[in-house]
Amino acid sequence: MREQRGLKGRAADDTRTVPCRPALTRILRAHIEKEDLKPGDLLMQGEKGGGLAGSVIRRAWRRARKEVLTSYEFGTPLGRRVYDLRHTCLTNWLNAGVPPATVAEWAGNSVPVLLSTYARCVDGQLPDLKRRIEQAGELPDPAAATG
Repeated sequence: MREQRGLKGRAADDTRTVPCRPALTRILRAHIEKEDLKPGDLLMQGEKGGGLAGSVIRRAWRRARKEVLTSYEFGTPLGRRVYDLRHTCLTNWLNAGVPPATVAEWAGNSVPVLLSTYARCVDGQLPDLKRRIEQAGELPDPAAATG
């Protein structure tokens, strides 16, 4: 049986809003409608109506990885666990320029925990950050001021 608990460090009934890609939202909503799921129902159910067994999830995940990754990638830790998608998601949000405080809120982490884990993963923002710093420090054109 899986552990049933609320969010870490929060009230048992607390929730948080997390963004989802529109295409995935459409797929999930279609599945919910097709299966006539109600609030509190499981999105994916096991054969007897309960949660999926961990072994079922792991086998499906292994097959999915084998299908989409090269044989080299499959042999690496890349996405070895479903949970690894969380790391990929948070890294992508940070690399897309989402402020760390927002990413931390969506992830249910504190900013220090988020940055201690992901700060080294942020990549590709340096040219834009330099441009923004330069623009913020621009001085007025002296010729335009005397015009």
